[in-house]
Amino acid sequence: MTSTLNTMDAAALKCLVDAPDADLALIDVRTAGEFETVHIPGSYNVPLEEFTANAAEVLAKIPGTPVLICHSGNRASKAQRALNEQQLGHSTVLIGGVTAYENAGGTMVRGVQRWALDRQMRMTAGSLVLAGLLGAKFISPKFAYLSAGIGGGLVFSAVRDSCPMISALGKMPWNKVAK
Repeated sequence: MTSTLNTMDAAALKCLVDAPDADLALIDVRTAGEFETVHIPGSYNVPLEEFTANAAEVLAKIPGTPVLICHSGNRASKAQRALNEQQLGHSTVLIGGVTAYENAGGTMVRGVQRWALDRQMRMTAGSLVLAGLLGAKFISPKFAYLSAGIGGGLVFSAVRDSCPMISALGKMPWNKVAK
């Protein structure tokens, strides 16, 4: 099923959020750790995996027109596709995510600072590729397989538009929030 994504830019969302009669449900589909780092006031944190698995229940509990938010818009778009596939009504994706909202002058809540998952993934993948190359040069040529494996994984990730490394990093203790 091909469907058009409904999107909104950050300036438009800021105007709606600032309106006293706004009937919006700001649903942030980033991990709990990313949400704790920075989020839009009044937004609800429902990580993407949880949201797609329980979308009907989530929407029933959160009143208002859903606006899906993430770091860049990619995960929010995936959440909207899941809503469309489940025929759960209209929703909107914030183009550019929380970064664009903040750049548009939107108020943000800040907590414990940590790197976004995509930045953690780039650091991890780059470090593993470098380790593989250095290992191949100084220890054994077989270490080059590590670099090749990471490169292949990144290609697979781009083709499938999903990243197992990001999923794994999202489960790491430093990306969890104490409850």
